[in-house]
Amino acid sequence: MSNIAGKAYAMNLITPLPGPLVPLNKLIFRAVGTPVFKFSLRGLLTLSMIHYARWVILRAEDFPRLSPTQPKEELRYGYMLFFSNFNGSWEQYVDAFSAAIPSGLNLLWFKNVGWPKAVPLQPFHRYVEFNQVWTDYYYNAYPMAASNDVKSARFVKQKLCEFVTRTEHTSAQDFAQRYNALLKELQGDLSTLAATPIVSLAAGDIAARRRRGRATAPSRRTLPPRTPTERPGRPRQEHTDAE
Repeated sequence: MSNIAGKAYAMNLITPLPGPLVPLNKLIFRAVGTPVFKFSLRGLLTLSMIHYARWVILRAEDFPRLSPTQPKEELRYGYMLFFSNFNGSWEQYVDAFSAAIPSGLNLLWFKNVGWPKAVPLQPFHRYVEFNQVWTDYYYNAYPMAASNDVKSARFVKQKLCEFVTRTEHTSAQDFAQRYNALLKELQGDLSTLAATPIVSLAAGDIAARRRRGRATAPSRRTLPPRTPTERPGRPRQEHTDAE
């Protein structure tokens, strides 16, 4: 399913920005990295669900002409591109951003066309939904691992390497004592990687096929046609029988 790879969700948001305001918004982004304004994004540090978030501002003249014969476009707007990968559902992520850094979001999306402010939530949801572009191809190296799982794995590896060095010439009794102490220290970082309710439709089909004991591949799922009032963006809610 678009946007989803295992536990991770990819979001792409493209919003128009009036041309004269592009230089001002570039200055705002530079200022956000200084101590004076950095506090407005401090809430991001508490969101461990986020893999990364990146903003890019394009001027109208930054769009390439692929051929001299391509008609030249006269664009009235620049565009801001926002890319992010995270764990959890679309609603959890958007709500967490709104709760953690509302003033920071209003600063980063300053005067973007149609920006409704980060609070209240319903207009903010509609804005993100309307401007989101689906991720058609999404590769995830560790699809069943959340960002905290990856951090824990790195920490466990570091501790194990140190343990091997320290216990290379110890007695069996001393080794057992140190091993038990290490196990107690790392118990909060040891977990089994598995799917969550936020999985792809393909994973749901595979789980159902295994339960039925069939060897044939499942037919591809299709979404029902959209009504004229529906807009592309946030995927419609579907239920699979994945467990």
